[in-house]
Amino acid sequence: MIASTIFAVAISLSACSNNDTDITYASAETITLSTKALTIEKDGGVLSAEVKSSHEFAAYTNDSWLKVSPTNAVGKEATLTITVSENTGAERTGKVIVWSGGSRDSILVTQAAGKQDITCPIAGYNLVWNDEFNNNKLGADWTYEVQPAGWVNNELQAYVQEDQVAQVSNGTLKINLLDDNGTIKSARLYARKSTGWKYGYIEASIKLPKGKGTWPAFWMMPVNFTGWPADGEIDIMEEVGYDPNVVVSTIHCNKYNNGGTAIESARRTVSTAQSDFHVYGMEWTADHMTFYVDGEKLLTYNNDGTGKDAWPFDAAFYPILNLAWGGAWGGLQGVDATCLPATMEVDYVRVFQK
Repeated sequence: MIASTIFAVAISLSACSNNDTDITYASAETITLSTKALTIEKDGGVLSAEVKSSHEFAAYTNDSWLKVSPTNAVGKEATLTITVSENTGAERTGKVIVWSGGSRDSILVTQAAGKQDITCPIAGYNLVWNDEFNNNKLGADWTYEVQPAGWVNNELQAYVQEDQVAQVSNGTLKINLLDDNGTIKSARLYARKSTGWKYGYIEASIKLPKGKGTWPAFWMMPVNFTGWPADGEIDIMEEVGYDPNVVVSTIHCNKYNNGGTAIESARRTVSTAQSDFHVYGMEWTADHMTFYVDGEKLLTYNNDGTGKDAWPFDAAFYPILNLAWGGAWGGLQGVDATCLPATMEVDYVRVFQK
């Protein structure tokens, strides 16, 4: 009805014109909102906003957790009632859109994160640190690595500190691998790099990227690093795009370093690793490290008591998230640039200790 009215007015005005250059079109409708932003707590409830328009208007939302009424206003003024459902997850934002003729305006609705009871899947551990990525940016506990292409493992990407490669929204961290005018960029992020943790249960919920050449990883390195592999490396989860949905857990030290033995490494096919979130975890004590995929054991590496060459894992380590492109392993069968941009999405990272 609104559109047809504007169209009719436009036709009548153009019919009154005396020449081709003297055509007057109907002006856009004017929408006035009493507020452009509303906030509400996790429990939800009802919000309201006043709308005035120079013509009839309609209101709607595309967010399933919001409801708005009335959806169509007969008059030029109305009070919108916005019903918000309870939030049990991350902080979220949605929009109520007001439409009148050729004009649009919107009200941004922000709801606080819901309460989450976080417990360790292994008894005897308490949560000591976590990031649920409920805000709109990375917290101060995270540090970016900044390095050019080829810095390590002959990888083809540059690690940069830019918003486009590490985005936090709707409760997840997105590490984006992208081609920026011929430069491949990505992020490598460290949690609590200066302190780390010694022993505990560490896990992350991750959805892996697709495409030959991608090399996502969730791993740990020592805070007081002096040399590799002598100081150790803990690879909780790695995957390479040319071998999709096959996740690998590995340890590195002087005694065991890329030997390919069942003592130091194990792999498992997770058919939906690239389409769904899965939990990758590792329990680390003075005696052993046990790696898990969705709560199922994948690999146990034991401290054999022979010293640092086999067990440099009695010092603080910090977690790392990164998405590489190509390189010694990721590029072993080449890369497919058509898969870019690619994204490694992280729902949370958690650290528990006894």
